[in-house]
Amino acid sequence: MIVPLLGFLLGLAVGLFLWLGCQFRLEQQIKRILPELTSGSGLMRRFPERLVRAISHQRKHQYHLQQDIDYWKSILTCAPLGHLQVDDQNQLIWCNAQAYQLFGISPPELNSPRLLLEIVRSYELDELIEQTRTTQKPVEKYWNFQPIAPTVEPQNTQRSLKPKIALKAYSIPLSKGRVGVFLENRQELLTLANQRDRAFSDVAHELKTPLTSIRLVAETLQTRLNPPLRNWIDRLLSEVIRLSDIVQVLLDLSQLERGSTYSLNWKPINLPDLIRSSWIALEPLARQKQLQLQYSGPERLLIHGDEHRLCRVFINLLDNSIKYSPLQGQIWVKLSIEECPNSTTPSQKWVHLEVIDGGVGFPKTDLPYIFERFYRGEPSRARVLSSSQTSPALSSNSSDPPRTALTHSSGLGLAIVRQIVEAHQGWVKASNHLETGGAWIEIYLPQQPSGDLNKP
Repeated sequence: MIVPLLGFLLGLAVGLFLWLGCQFRLEQQIKRILPELTSGSGLMRRFPERLVRAISHQRKHQYHLQQDIDYWKSILTCAPLGHLQVDDQNQLIWCNAQAYQLFGISPPELNSPRLLLEIVRSYELDELIEQTRTTQKPVEKYWNFQPIAPTVEPQNTQRSLKPKIALKAYSIPLSKGRVGVFLENRQELLTLANQRDRAFSDVAHELKTPLTSIRLVAETLQTRLNPPLRNWIDRLLSEVIRLSDIVQVLLDLSQLERGSTYSLNWKPINLPDLIRSSWIALEPLARQKQLQLQYSGPERLLIHGDEHRLCRVFINLLDNSIKYSPLQGQIWVKLSIEECPNSTTPSQKWVHLEVIDGGVGFPKTDLPYIFERFYRGEPSRARVLSSSQTSPALSSNSSDPPRTALTHSSGLGLAIVRQIVEAHQGWVKASNHLETGGAWIEIYLPQQPSGDLNKP
């Protein structure tokens, strides 16, 4: 009985000793933590202070963000451009005053979100937004919008049509499937452009008759005068012919801009033959500079178009290449069938025409404007005839009238090229060729233009 009792007492003593040791260590830890808590440097006191500071900082940041939002919203509200935003369901969620005016939307209509197509009846705008959301890239679009306004009679719920306005839209993708659209009213700009074109056309019509009379008088005197007086009449006649050509180009441009593709005389044309005939017409000029034409492409390629106007395109392009090419150079004309990169119908085949020369090329600053009428580029593209490039037959003597080495350019050649190509439902672009460094004109024409070409 004594041995078990001693074992029990011994175990009790060991347990009591261990408990006292744990209690002592706990008291030591409490003594070590307690001064930190009482002094305010402990974790329990620092945590609430940090939390309060973070909340205050977040509130200030949110306040500044709201100020930025209000600032940009006020700018969009007062901006001269229209702006609207739609959500991922194409519901109109915001619209500024200019967009109200463009689309004829009244602000009360936006009290609750509604589908954009219910408020603005423009399928072009709806298509633009969908394309932006799908591609997640900015998209630019031009179209003529037909505003619809409610009638003034309260008993009549029908809507009356307003005049169409030309719109330019630029859409950008936003977060959460939303899309923002900037809208520009281009109607006034187009009206001014039409007035300018009408003025050019009227002036051209007025100049045509007196120029014809002057030309007849000069041609009559040309056969009745002897040198050196005849040289003056020759120069006068050449300048009158040049002015007559400019007037005719202006009339052609006005006709193409006022009309449509139906003003063209459509028929099947073999393009390689037309290119060769255009080169033959300019061969005397090319022979003076000893230039060669290098053609690559099929020998037969039929296209529907106006033969006379397409011939004018080739003559203008080849004439520019001849004037800007160096002596004993080459001009490359390439013809092929391929898919147009700008085409919305991938199955349609397009004719790709390239005209390349070995001249100085276009200055980069001129490239965006070279198809504008009356635009003339940098002096590097000016046609200066040096003594080595001037034909002996063209040299002047003391009895000739003064002449300048800088030849003339009306700035209309490439403008009429673009108008004719666009009338054929194609497009044209200009750049500098990577290998030759010269001018590189590319034209895309549909083999079979769309629409009823025989429509009067």
